[in-house]
Amino acid sequence: MTTFSSSLQTLIQTRIRQDIQSMHAYAVQDAAGMVKLDAMENPHALSPALQAALGARLGAVAINRYPGPRVDDLKRALMAYAEVPEGFDLMLGNGSDELISLLALACDVPGASILAPLPGFVMYSMSAALQGLTFHGVDLTPDFELDLPAMLVAIRQHQPSIVYLAYPNNPTANLWDDDAIENIVKLQGQQGGLVVFDEAYQPFASRSYIARMARHSHVLLMRTLSKFGLAGVRLGYMVGPKALIAEVDKVRPPYNISVLNAECALFALEHAEVFSAQALDIQAQRAILLEALAGLARQVEGVAFWKSDANMILVRVPNAAQTFDGMKARGILIKNVSKMHPLLSDCLRLTVGTAAENALMMTALQESL
Repeated sequence: MTTFSSSLQTLIQTRIRQDIQSMHAYAVQDAAGMVKLDAMENPHALSPALQAALGARLGAVAINRYPGPRVDDLKRALMAYAEVPEGFDLMLGNGSDELISLLALACDVPGASILAPLPGFVMYSMSAALQGLTFHGVDLTPDFELDLPAMLVAIRQHQPSIVYLAYPNNPTANLWDDDAIENIVKLQGQQGGLVVFDEAYQPFASRSYIARMARHSHVLLMRTLSKFGLAGVRLGYMVGPKALIAEVDKVRPPYNISVLNAECALFALEHAEVFSAQALDIQAQRAILLEALAGLARQVEGVAFWKSDANMILVRVPNAAQTFDGMKARGILIKNVSKMHPLLSDCLRLTVGTAAENALMMTALQESL
């Protein structure tokens, strides 16, 4: 056994990239027995009638065959649903995470780099690291807005291949100023790079960039069906000019979308009104939570929160670790983001759940402060 372990260690040390060895795998919190409000999932399950209808649909899928025309049917359905502009196309990914990785792979030319505001979605920097690209993070302002002068300086200095703008941002949940993003889009276009809008939380946002895409040949837009209500299905899509999508699509693995993923997504789009109603309920619950947090902030010194255009709310508390542990002890699992970035000091991220879940979460938050 000692020889086995020694050989295994030698194998890892000599055949696995040194930078990979020093990384940490993406951690998923154990949610067993908890009210799970840590991952921005849609809390609503399908009705029994829809569960039965979906089960019948999936039971009839030819899982003995590789994915075929149904994936093309899904692309057409998503293009109609998203109102993709004329002359633009769409490609599918196994969640947005795969699309982010494929973009890093496709854009890995000599001297390429990726740039994004920080704090932001961890996969932008991770995809760069895994592909061996340089990542440039540009800090937001203390109130989590884009630092436009710093962004423009960084774009001029580094000339990145890709600038990511999460819209709304994760974990801050806010949309960016229109003039600021247009300045970024213009400058990045002038220096010959891509701008990628990540609209993962579009079902809950007050604005989208998709209607403005037709003015730009260097802008891509990503969305996911995870927040739509299909987090377990793992399906994302990216929209852009046909010629640009065709080039990125060359690095996509064949059959990356399973027939079961495709059928689930088609089923959901056929019942889009159900998921739209769920999104409206989440928005209404978000408003109730924001009002409750405003009351809490008036009562407890050191509590602050920010406006949200997503299904999450960023909250600052006097002691994030203590509050997180207290809530977890009371059966409520949220996300402690306080160590992700200095600007997030003592911040927690709350997912908007059902009315009952939110009531439990607010009680646990008050008791844990």
